[in-house]
Amino acid sequence: MSLTPMMQQYMEIKKEYPDAILFFHLGDFYEMFFEDAERAAPVLEVALTSRDAGKLGRVPMCGVPCHSAAGYIARLVGRGFKVAICEQLEDPAQAKGLVRRGVTRVITPGTFFEGQPEDQAQSTYVVSVAPVGKTAFGLAVADVGTGDFRVTEFAGPAAKSELYDEIYRLQPVEAVLPEGEKELAGLARAAAPAAVTFYPADFFAPHRAREALRAFRAAGEWLGAEGAGHEAAVAAAGALAAYLQETQKRELVHLQTISFYTPDGFMLLDAATRRNLELTRSLQDGGRKGTLLEVLDYTLTGMGGRRLREWLEQPLLSPQAIEARLAAVAPLVADEGLREAVRAGLKKIGDLERLAGKLAYGMANARDLLSLKEALRAAAGLRELLGAAAGLLGQIRERLADLGDVVALIERAIAPEPPAVLNEGGLIREGYDETVDRLRAVRRDARSFIAALEAKERERTGIKSLKVGYNRVFGYYIEVTKANLALVPPDYQRRQTLATAERFITPELKEYEEMALGAEEKLNQREYELFCAVREAAAGAIDRILRTARALGELDALQSLAVAAVRGNYVRPQVNEGGAIIIREGRHPVVERFLGPGGFVPNDTHLDDAGRRIAIITGPNMAGKSTYMRQVALIVLLAQVGSFVPAAEATIGVVDRIFTRIGAADNLAGGQSTFMMEMSECRTILTGATRRSLVIMDEVGRGTSTYDGMSIARAIIEYLATRIGAKTLFSTHYHELTDLDRLSGVFNLTVAVREDASGVAFLYRVVPGKADKSYGIQVAALAGLPAPVLARAREILTALEARAGGSRRVVQLEIFPQPEGHPVVERLAALDTDNLTPLQALNILAELKDAVAAVKSSRRGRRGGR
Repeated sequence: MSLTPMMQQYMEIKKEYPDAILFFHLGDFYEMFFEDAERAAPVLEVALTSRDAGKLGRVPMCGVPCHSAAGYIARLVGRGFKVAICEQLEDPAQAKGLVRRGVTRVITPGTFFEGQPEDQAQSTYVVSVAPVGKTAFGLAVADVGTGDFRVTEFAGPAAKSELYDEIYRLQPVEAVLPEGEKELAGLARAAAPAAVTFYPADFFAPHRAREALRAFRAAGEWLGAEGAGHEAAVAAAGALAAYLQETQKRELVHLQTISFYTPDGFMLLDAATRRNLELTRSLQDGGRKGTLLEVLDYTLTGMGGRRLREWLEQPLLSPQAIEARLAAVAPLVADEGLREAVRAGLKKIGDLERLAGKLAYGMANARDLLSLKEALRAAAGLRELLGAAAGLLGQIRERLADLGDVVALIERAIAPEPPAVLNEGGLIREGYDETVDRLRAVRRDARSFIAALEAKERERTGIKSLKVGYNRVFGYYIEVTKANLALVPPDYQRRQTLATAERFITPELKEYEEMALGAEEKLNQREYELFCAVREAAAGAIDRILRTARALGELDALQSLAVAAVRGNYVRPQVNEGGAIIIREGRHPVVERFLGPGGFVPNDTHLDDAGRRIAIITGPNMAGKSTYMRQVALIVLLAQVGSFVPAAEATIGVVDRIFTRIGAADNLAGGQSTFMMEMSECRTILTGATRRSLVIMDEVGRGTSTYDGMSIARAIIEYLATRIGAKTLFSTHYHELTDLDRLSGVFNLTVAVREDASGVAFLYRVVPGKADKSYGIQVAALAGLPAPVLARAREILTALEARAGGSRRVVQLEIFPQPEGHPVVERLAALDTDNLTPLQALNILAELKDAVAAVKSSRRGRRGGR
């Protein structure tokens, strides 16, 4: 069926990108047709119209203006669509016949960075996962907006859960997986709100991956040096490199290096712990309000916010590295003048990392270059400010590159107030280029020419209201009202008719128009060419710009920690390899901020590897047990981040992992009940914790019957005490568990309560001892339950306590019970196995079997007689 030439061109290009919405450049708009238009129009909230396509008749169409396309693209990728940008590859005015067009970039959820995320501290990651066998996975992660490209891998029985935890930490917006890997797709979607892209499995094959990496600038030395021993990582990195090259269709010069990292090089935090401690996302709505990040985030740049988030998500393990970060925060805490000067400099910098990304993509406009100039000037000022700094601050100073050449070039070349668009002139500073200055002079002369012509024509025609004007559609014109048309001379040629006037042109005006418009077109073209040359020259310094941006991000994160320390009255912790966690007057950083100054009751903590390894914490609900346990975990985490901590004093022995089992939640989509979720988290703790771990467990066993729950809780404490030895805070309402303080390293804590005739008051003080009451009915009264319900509850409680008669207790079960005194055991112990013949051994075995059968028979008889 015959199509119009333009529509035929569209169909041929669309055939190559069937899974993307094709933005087809026509004039000042990106147009969409057929099914693309029908899918995009409701998402973009634009009118669905139609266009003639030849013999097909009219076909569905919608469009968006080119100058505001980024916002519309953001909507589409936010809904998981890909967008293929089809540009005009030649000037329509110079084209012979149909304008050449082609796709210059495919924008996916993980490769779109023009529309900044709402949270500037959030990276926009695209990841790829390469499965190798059943128990190994490579993971590559990139942020094309900042130039970050990292790889890691997981192997062994726990590889899949470790992969899940890392994807949960990264929160990518897109996951690139081998075709057919539906299970991996489910894992990625469960861990993060990622759009899944299936990519041909061939690209994940080792030979194909290496081939893609060799053509990729960022692979560099890594492929030969480290990649040899990490085949899964190479497969993931190669597939991601191929995907980025295929979709971005340009050399990604800002992806400078591929760095290999190991998650266990940092404190390990599984998904449950990150969720329970609300490090960067709240349990309530997934936002940052009410999180540790919100409390600490006083960053002033996008890269500083991202760096701070990364530090919180990956606490350090090396006391030396922790001390280096603390030593960098300390002078910023102590010296207000230095701190405020650093903040004043950082305020002028913005998101230099993402700006470098736009520069590398060739997408920076003139205003972006001015922002770059101001940022680099401010960086130079900070370099001077840190002139005497030592340690980590001194290292940051050395990484702030000298970019005076870029600043000087932009200062000379770019106009002080350029437009946002690049094709309408106004980009180049006066005096930078002779041709631009000459063409501008011609344009300026137009104003005096028009004024002189208007005066001359008024005098010649006698029409006092005659005007000479210009618009982009009809060019220059002479406008005469209809009341004066009888006075129009014969050499006036009609150009346009309006409701109240007619517009004309004369041979003289036509001649000037050709000269002036030619100069305008030449000027705009010349300015654009000069601008592109300046932009390209600035992009030549991309390595130095990115190195500076990343150093500034670290400085910003450090000053943010310093501001949080000053405003929160935090102290510098002592961090070492010892096994003790000793905190004096510790406070929960988030709850304290919510309550305001003086509103939070501080508490002490003392855990060590000797007599105080496991604290069993009892006390009523709402008395502060969960807050206390979380605050200990957060103080330890903050210390290992290299931050000051909310306490009067703190000594922290480095922990390798923090585990939490807190709260109750169903995983209905995963087919797990509250209790199953609880047990799954307990399994993770019992199989992953070491003697160097910190474990937080809150009311384990409450999701099932009382005796089942109590038995499980007791067995877990015994296992932690005798098998693992991890420092543990274990809260419970099973008061019977407090007798476990007979085990080595187990001790009891309780929350102080004042009870008198007026009722119960929670003091929020954690003190040594055991609780003997839960105060559940008192808490129900505080919650406002109706009086008849409370009265009936007291009656039932009194009856249950009378029935129990004080005799209810839990029998202590040994992990390895020793059946001492049993005749079978005694007979076995007395055997001289070295001198037994085979026949004698069989006879003795028969005797023992008969003896056991007799015991069983007698037990059944006793049960039947009850």
